[in-house]
Amino acid sequence: MRILAVFLVFLLSASATAEMPVRELSIADQILSVEVAHTPIARSRGLMFRQSLDENNGMLFVFPEAGRHSMWMMNTDIPLSVAFVDEKGIILNLADMMPRTATAHRSAGPAKYAVEMNLGWFAAKKITPGERVMGLEKLPAAE
Repeated sequence: MRILAVFLVFLLSASATAEMPVRELSIADQILSVEVAHTPIARSRGLMFRQSLDENNGMLFVFPEAGRHSMWMMNTDIPLSVAFVDEKGIILNLADMMPRTATAHRSAGPAKYAVEMNLGWFAAKKITPGERVMGLEKLPAAE
């Protein structure tokens, strides 16, 4: 039974990753490569069960509508920083998130997107709220 459960987790992981397109974005002259979580399954899975992310790689969540969205870290092993982004591509706020916690990190205003990167990525690149995320117009629409 345990083997079946592990196999199912593998299949869900592979299918969620396989359906996510990868796009290049830029913020303050920094180029990042993001997997685009634009479907309900991809958004709910996020970066769960991953063990690492390359330095300039992350995940971009595309929400069906702008709102006060929250992110948390259940079943996520990588410490992450998140940028909540409005419909115009402006970063509303940033939050640092610790692995395997249920703490909700909420957008400071109506967010259409959330960008997750390795913990401290935004601070190391001196990216702050008010900066614009470029390349959002090339994304698939949220489902």
